[in-house]
Amino acid sequence: MSRALRWEVRKLAAQRRTYLGLGAATAAPVLLAAAIELHPPSPTDSGVPFFLRFAVESGFAVPLLTLLFSALFLFPLVTALVAGDIVAAEDHNRTLKTILTRSTSRSAIFAAKVVSAFGYVLAAVVAMGVAGTLAGGITSGFDPLPTFSTVISPSRALALVVGSFLVYAMPVLALAAVGILLSTVSRNSAAAVVGTLMFALVEQLTQIVPVLDGPAAQRWMLTAQLDAWETLFRTPLDWSPIVHAAYVSIVYAVAALAVAWIHFIRRDITG
Repeated sequence: MSRALRWEVRKLAAQRRTYLGLGAATAAPVLLAAAIELHPPSPTDSGVPFFLRFAVESGFAVPLLTLLFSALFLFPLVTALVAGDIVAAEDHNRTLKTILTRSTSRSAIFAAKVVSAFGYVLAAVVAMGVAGTLAGGITSGFDPLPTFSTVISPSRALALVVGSFLVYAMPVLALAAVGILLSTVSRNSAAAVVGTLMFALVEQLTQIVPVLDGPAAQRWMLTAQLDAWETLFRTPLDWSPIVHAAYVSIVYAVAALAVAWIHFIRRDITG
């Protein structure tokens, strides 16, 4: 598997879309910090998101705002760019028959593709977190951060920002698993990328659909778990939303990868 993984990493490093996704994840918080610097919000304005009201007081609010704003479209797109292409690109380039006839097993090849796609997603999450924290600190300073119930010290704010991105990464990785499934089954990169985006968008649109907009249905939507990190900033800390987000993310990821793996190892390449 190590040889297959090195090959997959080299292929990702040679693709333009890899750098487009990482560049978007890095640029988004920088642009957000610049916009806040040019048009600072008022702390008394209740019509804007909570952390946006205090973004001029503490730069630690910027990466958190990036999580809020990127959940709708940016990060699903960044994830879909690679996860939706990881298998389908082999069909497009007519290289699947070549890699499946190597001495490496199909399961090892599939695992290498999953690990490389997940590694890319985690790298994008880290890039967004680091860029947001640095951009926020430069524009607003590394000062104490107001939360929903108190004001926390810079060291605790930094720790909670790191924890927020870790919690956020769970449903994003599950979304990447959905992208890998669509990439494997559809055999078309464009269809898999668009399909992953549509999956995320449709789940988000269920928030305005009668019957599906209730708490009972929304708690099982993968995109609803993208907001689980917010509970870290409430006192007392309630771990149940984070545990539930982990559970839902695992269910989605395991189900998607299991179906994709079965389809991949049974793939007919003789035609």
